[in-house]
Amino acid sequence: MSWEQHPGQGEGQDRGQGRGQRPGQGRPGQEQGPARQLESGARAVPPQGYGYPQRPVTPQGYGYQTGPGPQQGQPPQQSYGYPSGSGQGQPSEYGYQPGYQGYEYDYGTDQSQGQNQGQGQGYGNGGQAHGVGNGNGVGVGVQGRQQPYADYAYATTPATEATAPLPPVGPEPGTDLPAGSAGQAGAREAHGSLTPDQAQETPAAPPAKPQGRDRYFDSLRCLALIRVVTYHTFGWAWCGMVFPSMGIMFGLAGTLMAKSLERPAPKVVKSRLRRLLPPFWFWGFFVLLAMLIHGWMPGWQIVYWVVPLGDPPGNPWGQQAWEILWYLRTYIWFVLLSPVLLWVFRKAPIPVLLLSLVPIVLLKYVWAGPDNRFGNALWDLSTYLFCWLLGFAHRDGVLQRLKPFLVVTLSIAAIVFGGWYAFSHQAEAGTYDLDENPLAQTYWSAGYVMLLMWAKAYFNIDFAWLTRLPRLDRIVTIFNARAVTIYLWHEIALILAVPLTDQMWKVPAFEKWLPLGSQWFMFGVGWVLIAVFVMLCGWVEDVAGKKKPRLLP
Repeated sequence: MSWEQHPGQGEGQDRGQGRGQRPGQGRPGQEQGPARQLESGARAVPPQGYGYPQRPVTPQGYGYQTGPGPQQGQPPQQSYGYPSGSGQGQPSEYGYQPGYQGYEYDYGTDQSQGQNQGQGQGYGNGGQAHGVGNGNGVGVGVQGRQQPYADYAYATTPATEATAPLPPVGPEPGTDLPAGSAGQAGAREAHGSLTPDQAQETPAAPPAKPQGRDRYFDSLRCLALIRVVTYHTFGWAWCGMVFPSMGIMFGLAGTLMAKSLERPAPKVVKSRLRRLLPPFWFWGFFVLLAMLIHGWMPGWQIVYWVVPLGDPPGNPWGQQAWEILWYLRTYIWFVLLSPVLLWVFRKAPIPVLLLSLVPIVLLKYVWAGPDNRFGNALWDLSTYLFCWLLGFAHRDGVLQRLKPFLVVTLSIAAIVFGGWYAFSHQAEAGTYDLDENPLAQTYWSAGYVMLLMWAKAYFNIDFAWLTRLPRLDRIVTIFNARAVTIYLWHEIALILAVPLTDQMWKVPAFEKWLPLGSQWFMFGVGWVLIAVFVMLCGWVEDVAGKKKPRLLP
């Protein structure tokens, strides 16, 4: 990492500006258009967890129990759980329910004599259960919904939007079950058997709250951002093979986009742009000002700094800062095209998914596209189209319905082909780095992301264990809530880390005791500066998401 710019290298002699700041890429580029390189996050689909006790009782229904209590000479009522005697004519029942954040236990009693009330306590974050019983052995119970995680809706790479709360699984108090359901009669009978005084004493259920986030997807987004900063610090070519962040982020964003499009498409597109553009404008103001101070004279292309449908222009002085904008441009185009892409995908999911691997082959061997902003966008869209559609496939359950052997075989085949092509064509890009080889990137990312998406659906992975590690869980939360900020400002943080480290050489104690010459030390300084930018600039994401600005989420 240094102040001077890294020259780009082309895939061939006819290629212009590179895609990365270190070894350049061979995509045709314009004189002032930014190179492509980075990747970061998207929003995850939250797991479902319900606070209702899973112990059906007689008759069928949700938390309702009717029928006479056990009398002398009569067998006690049956219940699911662990029955045990608690005195003559007073059986008790214990239900067990695993909760999203720990285990929930629901204790209730049913006594045959006199009026009683039983309350159940949910341990973890699942809420409380309350029950009321009368002398006829009638019990009515309502279990609270579990406490969700805070919803930070950012898909950055880049932003995503909030997930609407799902309706409760069980009936709300005072609400009839759907017509024809087995528990409707039992519910009405239970309510009808209570006296007015008893009905007034029935505790009200807590209001339903939004679902928590899926920590599996959130963790992937967090790892992707860390990998991005690591790659831009050390420039290790193998980083993309260990964890192809770009493909993963587009896959996550595609999943969230498919979910969002359950609402009207114009509103979804508007919401996505609203969440993305204000942080981009805020960041761009400082970058543009710095380039103007250093002699940049913009032309009409400055309109791409308003909405980056094409590569925004800039001068070489600020290239390391603005070259990452290829991702925002590609993401915006996917958002705009998603209503049509999703409609086409749902007509024939598997054929469309397989055909999405063809455009990059055509661009490589048939027609390379125009040598301008449109050509750059075409290459990027073709490279990550399959990953975006994989997000659709995950959301619609297409991957889960495929045979595991078929999914694993196709994924491994794609990874093997992508790796073989990257190593066998190093002469074209000068490296096996996937960021410098679009065709290899497409197939490697396709196989890798397919395995991650399929494993999520097939094994129902949710990383709920993160809740037992509060500090780690907090880090994942911050990364997802500030994904756009981390993505945009991390290069500036790495740039500033160089002169800051140089100043430390002037302090004898620092020079003696700190590894100032180590790249790892600059890596650490970069993360300190990223944390500063998150606190100083992250509030813009809150404003864009129509939330109260906060120093940290």
